[in-house]
Amino acid sequence: MKVVYKHCCGLDVHKKSVTACVLTPKGKEIRTFGTMSDDLIQMADWIKSHRCTHVAMESTGVYWKPIFNLLELEELEIMVVNAQHIKAVPGRKTDVKDAEWIANLLRHGLLQGSFIPNREQRELRELVRYRRSLIDERSREVNRIQKVLEGANIKLSSVATDILGVSGRAMIEAMISGIEDPHTLAELAKNKLRNKKNDLERALQGLIGPHQKLMLEAQLKHIDFLDEQIAKLDEEIKLRMEPFEKDLERLDTIPGVGRRTAEQILAEIGTDVKNQFPSANHMCSWAGMTPGNNESAGKRKSGRTRKGNKKLRQALVEAARSAARTKNTYLSSQYHRIAARRGANRAAIAVGHTILTIVYYLLTRNEDYIELGADFYDQRRKDMVIKQSIKRLESLGVKVSIDKSA
Repeated sequence: MKVVYKHCCGLDVHKKSVTACVLTPKGKEIRTFGTMSDDLIQMADWIKSHRCTHVAMESTGVYWKPIFNLLELEELEIMVVNAQHIKAVPGRKTDVKDAEWIANLLRHGLLQGSFIPNREQRELRELVRYRRSLIDERSREVNRIQKVLEGANIKLSSVATDILGVSGRAMIEAMISGIEDPHTLAELAKNKLRNKKNDLERALQGLIGPHQKLMLEAQLKHIDFLDEQIAKLDEEIKLRMEPFEKDLERLDTIPGVGRRTAEQILAEIGTDVKNQFPSANHMCSWAGMTPGNNESAGKRKSGRTRKGNKKLRQALVEAARSAARTKNTYLSSQYHRIAARRGANRAAIAVGHTILTIVYYLLTRNEDYIELGADFYDQRRKDMVIKQSIKRLESLGVKVSIDKSA
């Protein structure tokens, strides 16, 4: 095979050690280093002493990140490769052989690196992902409060839409302070919830014990803490997103995509998508939003979606389900049309794929989103829809005539 890179290095990365194999026209050299910062600096100097231009390693958990951070400063071309793409022959596997195998594949140009954004975007991505984790944790804590209330025979959620709204929060705090009279608790209702005072009195009649009050107090404090941390992260992310404000405003116009979802999408894919992804289909495939290819002997097998960017996929599915609840929009119409045949989960993936495609073209063309309307699909297939409708009516014994002049 043709040698593409004459001076290259393959790394087999582990938690406590890194095995490096350098290939040059003079031959092969293998060494093992630790993973402390001084060890990695020594490894970087050793790689540079052999005039290596390209380095490749597996994407092993998070252990590749410290190595990438240091080698990035040395202006080397670094490839972080999916482990499945460079799997060696089983039965002959050692750390040394793995490093040598990676170096050989790299030397002959047989490796394709994963998308690793620049340092600024990586930092933004970490902030956005951590905020998402805190939001998810807050939702779990709210569910725990609901569980405690149910255990105390209090059916607040059956009457109030949000148990931690202004009214619900006031009632829970009153319970913690020792107030158990349903009528007194129901009087704390605000606004429209006051119209349900009779139902509230019945729902608030329970048996709350001291341990449940203790749990509720701790859970409310935890939620307050999470709200405070989420607000801090919101401020930091907003500052870092200021250069991309126009892009955020464009994405915010897509049905189902709110400000936070737009921030999460941009943090995952960046704004320079045209140079990173050749087409919208490539980006959707990278995100894991496209059907997989599994065909053998001319037979199409499972089309299960491939693994991709989990965080981006989660945001797109959430946006798709939100878009399904909008009225008179193309995305809502697409969701319900597919859900009727294929189910809600597949419909969410399909609409998420469409949203990501829209994002690609909005960012590459610098255009605003244009709503196509709920009847766009039917208008494109007008003749077929008419023909199918006539056939269905005639099968029911109805005679149909069409006036095309209307």
